[in-house]
Amino acid sequence: MSENKTPIESFIDQKAQTGMQCGNYSIDIPKLKEGQQYRFHFDMTACVGCHCCEVACNEQNGNPADVKWRRVGEMETGAFPNTLQLFNSMSCNHCIDPACLNGCPTNSYIKLENGIVFHEDESCIGCQYCTWNCPYEVPVFNEERGIVTKCHMCVDKLELGQTPACVQACPAGAIEIEVVDKDEWIRNDMAKEGVAPHLPDISITKPTTRYTLPDIPEGSEIKPADEHHIKPAHPEWPLVFMTVLTQMSVGGFVALLFGELLHFLGLNLASPNISMVILVLLPALIGLPLSALHLGRPALAITAIKNIKTSWLSREAGALGAYAIGGLALIGAYFGGLSEGLKLLIEIPIAILGVYGIYAQSMIYRVPARPAWNRKSTTLRFFGSGYLGFLLIATTLAFMQEERTLLALLTPTLMLGLYQLHLIYEEMQFYRYLDRENPLYYQLSRTKRLLEEYFKELKKLRLITLVIFSIALPMLAIVFSASKLETLSQIVLILALVGATFSEIIGRSLFYRSVVPLGLAGNFFAGNQRH
Repeated sequence: MSENKTPIESFIDQKAQTGMQCGNYSIDIPKLKEGQQYRFHFDMTACVGCHCCEVACNEQNGNPADVKWRRVGEMETGAFPNTLQLFNSMSCNHCIDPACLNGCPTNSYIKLENGIVFHEDESCIGCQYCTWNCPYEVPVFNEERGIVTKCHMCVDKLELGQTPACVQACPAGAIEIEVVDKDEWIRNDMAKEGVAPHLPDISITKPTTRYTLPDIPEGSEIKPADEHHIKPAHPEWPLVFMTVLTQMSVGGFVALLFGELLHFLGLNLASPNISMVILVLLPALIGLPLSALHLGRPALAITAIKNIKTSWLSREAGALGAYAIGGLALIGAYFGGLSEGLKLLIEIPIAILGVYGIYAQSMIYRVPARPAWNRKSTTLRFFGSGYLGFLLIATTLAFMQEERTLLALLTPTLMLGLYQLHLIYEEMQFYRYLDRENPLYYQLSRTKRLLEEYFKELKKLRLITLVIFSIALPMLAIVFSASKLETLSQIVLILALVGATFSEIIGRSLFYRSVVPLGLAGNFFAGNQRH
């Protein structure tokens, strides 16, 4: 960015230099007063579904074909011969409370004085968290540039008194730019004029787009034109492994702290040693760097902690990063020969950081724009995966031949495995009795279809492996340990650890692949929204 220039001034200069400032159609909009901002008005009665606005937007902004800042959704209602086809051309709604801005870990979004939600490309790391947060799926990941981009209402043209490209190109005059009083809009008009069929709840972000709708008979069922189309979401493999490994690490550290406390209280149990600390830290030290592979610009990963004030992703990165650093410091403390009391004083805040990091990790996904994720069970499942860390420590204890401590640890390990099974059962019941009156039925029913049809065999494998490796084998290990069959106990626990980790990876991949977002109904030509 140029020195001493605002983001908009630098952006306009850049457009002028690249020769992308085309068209000089003037626009007659009154100057903004205090409390006002620009917004789009879309007339659904005028739109003919020609997609000219999409093409003009891409040409104006030099976007590749798979990056669409404006998209046209298609819906239909009625029965032959009395049918009605509806189109909704939508770009950014330049919301009053934008979820993309609040969730961005690098503060790459700016709410300008004129109300436009502007994305500052230079600081974006391509984490795509905003694409999950936005209930309209407005931000789009540009794979060529490794960043997210979005509609800025052609602010460079507006600043010069010209019409945005989409407004200019619409042959039916269905798109306009207006001025809106924000307080008046929220208080009186948003609930009447800010809604359109199959759009998300306006209370999530307080969008400013005004709609003119056709007369639709009361009680008519409006169906998205793509309601029968369904596809899995992006697998997000780096995040699958990062989340499972960090949860394993924190779970193992909590198990160590549990053992340290019992030993400190005088129970005849083995005290954790430096080898155990290294073992439980290793998954986190592997998993955290893996998350950078998810980013479009991995070299800027460290900047993900900039927005701890409002971004759960920043909080997760900060807490788990501090947890890993604290764990390394603890290893140093072991070499320093500190007393058990001082080690406890170090371990307790490290464990708290780890637990908070996993909580923040779960909250990243509990966003209204992703109904299947936005449930308490997401947090419970993330913490439940911590039993892998308990299994890791139990396996270590088996090789140390600490049967008494091993038996004490296997009981909570088994309970956590059973709880994961309980959560799966609850999920099955939730989708089995999904209420058609639920306002999120469209998205949740599609998630149900993905789980029960598309991923039927994988879900069955997840269930079988969880029962075998997280419940049956730990129970068998308890029997072998109690019977002093150390070798068999070691073999069983190794199998349990490997198999349970595999099971959790399957479960986490299903978590990512089966989510169905809110967004624009009938969005056949979405581009590369990764869902």
